[in-house]
Amino acid sequence: MPLDAKALSQALDEDLTLHTTLCRRQAPSFQKAIKASDDVTVACTQEQRLFAALADETEGARAGVTAPIKFINIRETGGWSRDASQAMPKIAALLAAAKLPEPEPVPTVTYKSQGRLLIIGALQQTQPLADMLSDTLSVTLFSIAPRADSMPAIGSNGFKIGLERKYPVLAGDLKALDGWLGAFKLSWQKNNPIDLDLCTRCNACVSACPELAISLDFQIDLARCKSHRACVRSCETAGAIDFEREPQEMEDAFDIVLDLSEQPLIDWHAAPQGYFRDASAATLMKMRDLVGEFEKPKFFTYKQKICAHSRNETVGCNACVEICSAHAITSEKSRQQIKVNPNLCVGCGACTTVCPTGALTYAYPKASEQGAKIKALLSTYAVAGGKAPALLLHSQGQGAQLVEQLGRAAQLKKPKACRTTSIPLALWHTASMGVDLWLSAIAMGAHQIAVLTTAEVAPDYLNGLRQQMAVAQTLLHGLGYTGTHLKLIEVNDAAALDDQLQQLKSQQQTVPTKPARFAMPSEKRSTLDLALDHLITNAPQTPLPESIALPKAGAPFGNLQINKDACTLCLSCVSACPSSALQDNPERPQLKFIEKNCVQCGLCVQTCPENAITLEPRLLLTKERTQSRVINEQPPYACVRCSKPFGTLKAIEGMLTKLSGHAMFQGEALNRLKMCGDCRVIDLYSNNNEAKIQDVPR
Repeated sequence: MPLDAKALSQALDEDLTLHTTLCRRQAPSFQKAIKASDDVTVACTQEQRLFAALADETEGARAGVTAPIKFINIRETGGWSRDASQAMPKIAALLAAAKLPEPEPVPTVTYKSQGRLLIIGALQQTQPLADMLSDTLSVTLFSIAPRADSMPAIGSNGFKIGLERKYPVLAGDLKALDGWLGAFKLSWQKNNPIDLDLCTRCNACVSACPELAISLDFQIDLARCKSHRACVRSCETAGAIDFEREPQEMEDAFDIVLDLSEQPLIDWHAAPQGYFRDASAATLMKMRDLVGEFEKPKFFTYKQKICAHSRNETVGCNACVEICSAHAITSEKSRQQIKVNPNLCVGCGACTTVCPTGALTYAYPKASEQGAKIKALLSTYAVAGGKAPALLLHSQGQGAQLVEQLGRAAQLKKPKACRTTSIPLALWHTASMGVDLWLSAIAMGAHQIAVLTTAEVAPDYLNGLRQQMAVAQTLLHGLGYTGTHLKLIEVNDAAALDDQLQQLKSQQQTVPTKPARFAMPSEKRSTLDLALDHLITNAPQTPLPESIALPKAGAPFGNLQINKDACTLCLSCVSACPSSALQDNPERPQLKFIEKNCVQCGLCVQTCPENAITLEPRLLLTKERTQSRVINEQPPYACVRCSKPFGTLKAIEGMLTKLSGHAMFQGEALNRLKMCGDCRVIDLYSNNNEAKIQDVPR
């Protein structure tokens, strides 16, 4: 592709020299660069091994340098277009992002595996696999009865062909499998008459059984057994068969599990590390390497103080628990929090995307680091003369493969929709970025945000992304920004991706005329506020509406509607509110509300004993959004003895009405309910007409 080295240098603010054969005739230029600098980026991944070898062989290169050479693929990701001559702004943006520092180190999660492998399945299937893995792993088999259509042929002696006793074999009723790499716990019930630890696989019982109730798993099908007990007599020497044996609850620990049963013990979209459900060559090779100590990043941070999950054992927001496909998040409502198991977490980030408060935040990379990359991409693209940029968010796995496949196909002039305006941005997982960063990117000049998802994305994640996109797009349309700014692309091949990009190609969007340049903080609500402030200030619609109604699902802002006839101002909602959106007035019976703080978690709705609160998802655009306002107040009730206010008129009158017919609250007892706490005690001890405990004769 033709490149203007001078224009590219100006866009990146550094002196660049254009090379055409850097990995061949111009290799000395690369060696000279790595001698002179400890910050070298190579815009080629195809010859990555060659450049790494050259660096190692270069005398005096990179002495004492800890940072590795960075590699970026701009051929497939930057130049894939029929308009390659116009790809320079896009290439400049990708190079600018590649120059950014690596994400800050985060805490790690450690797995320790001794190589104890459990294979679950029919013996004739699992034992050959064990033979292939036993040289590096300590294998145990859990025998399950094979399907009838997979039973081996009967040998010439009339016996079913047996298997050698080479590995420990377990059998029984599987109960549960929990854990992760290095810490799996299997629970099962040992309830069959044949003890496989004693069984010698001699086939005598198989031959003796007249009902053919003993199959290749060497377990007795009790539904077919007619109690002839011929098998017991045939096994007198080994003593492996005992019909009187009581069932035993068993438990054992393993490091790795290969589950080949028809009904897998862990049927999650994101299975735990070390758990496998297929016996492909790639899986077997991966298992052989799972011995030792391994680390992964701890992908999240959690701030319990602002979590809207629960208060007083009442559940409000449950979004993170419901969306996690790895079952890593559980509710601990008694402790007013959630619990995230870092060993089960796979780093998808969907929980952080749907979290309304930012109590769960993505840590690798942080939102501020991701924001810096978005800002570098868009600002450099604009400086280089690019127009109408679109961010194509994709995963580092299948998503990146599709983008590169499309780029290679573009060299053959096959794709229709490859655009020099589409800037790919690789994420660990596409569910890890949500409305805060999307709106920030729009505020910074992005015309479109396209999120590429493949079959590796869980259905719940897709629903969560759709809800977040609906909220973001509603906000943009409410402010007068026209067009479709956010698009979820669900494809599994490059041709389908090309078709989806073709549909986006003709769409036009309006964005702020002045791009934002704020630095994104790590806090989700702060980022949202900065993005919204810029979008509101530069909104094309005038005058702005008073508020924008938002979809109920996933709305991070909103109002509360109070049924004043039902509300008694008990203020239980104030104590339940995790974001200080609801407040009381120590001087007067008032309920105050700051709409900016409300996260629509619903804890107030669940807590209110009178069912007087209703959520109203919206974004208020007037100055009252940030101000405290009274949403309900009542006159105080004055003590009938000292006139001191001690409650609300409605609450006391309601209590009097409900208790007036009760036998314990008649006469003076009912009248004391009209007194403040001090006067109630004084009246109780000064009334000579009532018997007291100390007056009772002994």
